[in-house]
Amino acid sequence: MKYSEKEYPLQKESYQIIGICMEVHRILGKGLLEIVYKDAIEYEFNNKKIPYEREKKYTVEYKEIILPHCFFADFVVFYQIILEVKSQKGIVDEHYSWVINYLGISKCPLGLIINFGEKSLVTKRVVL
Repeated sequence: MKYSEKEYPLQKESYQIIGICMEVHRILGKGLLEIVYKDAIEYEFNNKKIPYEREKKYTVEYKEIILPHCFFADFVVFYQIILEVKSQKGIVDEHYSWVINYLGISKCPLGLIINFGEKSLVTKRVVL
């Protein structure tokens, strides 16, 4: 089955990100702190010269003001993909809600939730 770019945006880029995360999971295994996986992912992004921003800050506008609290996305990769890194048992609805909010605020077309807390790496795509 062939997917359209609208249904499955940024395929090549998302495969690269997921491949990096699979390598990190293969080497480090499950159950470490999220920060450790983020550090390893950042190392791989730098090594492969993949453009990214870590802990990207997004402000929230309400009417005519910027609210005092903001969002921090774990990574924005290729200027268009929100990458949220988790290390726990399962991906819950709250994780999807965060990524949906990040996508709405950032105008990025794709979000990836990657969970290192299971025996096998778990990846979920979020498209608005």
